[in-house]
Amino acid sequence: MTTSMTSPPTPALLSAAGLVKSYGPTRALDGVSIEVRAGEAVAIMGASGSGKTTLLHVLAGILPADQGAVTLQGRSGPVRIDGLGEGERSRLRREEFGFVFQQGLLIPELTAVENVALPLLLTGHARRDAEAHAAQWLAALGLAGLEQRRIGQLSGGQAQRVAIARAQATGARILFADEPTGALDSATSSDVMTALLHSTLSRGHALVVVTHDPQVAARCSRTIRMRDGRITDDAPAPVSSEVTR
Repeated sequence: MTTSMTSPPTPALLSAAGLVKSYGPTRALDGVSIEVRAGEAVAIMGASGSGKTTLLHVLAGILPADQGAVTLQGRSGPVRIDGLGEGERSRLRREEFGFVFQQGLLIPELTAVENVALPLLLTGHARRDAEAHAAQWLAALGLAGLEQRRIGQLSGGQAQRVAIARAQATGARILFADEPTGALDSATSSDVMTALLHSTLSRGHALVVVTHDPQVAARCSRTIRMRDGRITDDAPAPVSSEVTR
């Protein structure tokens, strides 16, 4: 008799259990639990006010939860993010997490390469090394030759790829993206999503993306749907889908 053996699931890179977050009488998160594994892209969808952005902010240590635990599988063991002080959470966001937002939140007075190098400078890298590494990321994302342009001299899609390069430059193991394609046309949105998925998943890192766009969600490994602060569905992508297509 042949015994079928399956590989154990990959341990969660980031996990949350029983998250509760209220704003006055409104409960934005109502007992949410979630796991994010290395090498997967998780889309979070829901109507405005469903709690999806609050969930992203709590997972990333930007907002503290009122109740519940958030645990990162750190490089030397598990770290309870909810148990850290603000300074330690800030350090974690600089070193372990990357962020891409709808408007990019880039600094318009800086060039593309300076924007990407900035988080490296904040962690103590020499300017020459930081800018050389930043230029490598810009080239990898199709922006070679545009390093010295300021953000206002770039198209919307180019600016979002600068934001992706900035998020990736520190070696962040988890990228959080909040409507990263929301301000882009459909063709540019597809290109930016391709860059975001490939640059993250090809390194075995994880992506958590909040989106209203079903086409963005369809390209992720899993789609979590929220309503009234609760997860109503957590479904893997169809077997035939190509996450990085």
